Amino acid sequence: MNIEKLLRIIAGFFIIVTLVLSRFHSEYWLIFTGFVGLNLLQSGFSNWCPMMTFLKWGGVKSCSEKN
Repeated sequence: MNIEKLLRIIAGFFIIVTLVLSRFHSEYWLIFTGFVGLNLLQSGFSNWCPMMTFLKWGGVKSCSEKN
């Protein structure tokens, strides 16, 4: 699996989990949901996301590196 696909899966997972936590635990979890959304927005403009750095450290390759 490449970084781009894994990044979308992780972001979607974080959003779903924090929405559920905000419903059953505390509304403050929505702050984390907003943080994930802001990171997705800025990565659309800059083509960089902090999670991509962690995934690269973990050895996950991007689409361009697999060819």
